[in-house]
Amino acid sequence: QVQLVESGGGLVQAGGSLRLSCAASGFIFRTNVMAWYRQTPGKQREWVARVTSIGSTNYADSVKGRFTISRDNAKNTVYLQMNSLKPEDTAIYYCNVWLLSGANRTPTGYWGQGTQVTVSS
Repeated sequence: QVQLVESGGGLVQAGGSLRLSCAASGFIFRTNVMAWYRQTPGKQREWVARVTSIGSTNYADSVKGRFTISRDNAKNTVYLQMNSLKPEDTAIYYCNVWLLSGANRTPTGYWGQGTQVTVSS
């Protein structure tokens, strides 16, 4: 039911740009905080950015000033504009939303399938 589908990843040279998209369905998109995470081999999944229902944003220090998260509630889509990419940005990028599930309102994280971003030097 809940679906998050990322797209837009690819191979880019250092200093280049990519825009990731996440198409969401199966929940009331406009009321939820949406986020981007990334993961590289041997590391925990790392939070990258989030955007609230009213458009307030927060960023990890590692991407601040280079990445921009945004959302289009009419399209149920969240974006991550990535500029000035560095090799250390190489990762699988995941779209995320936390929803309260069941009678106990258990927080449940939902993730897309991920999209690979590779930054070459």
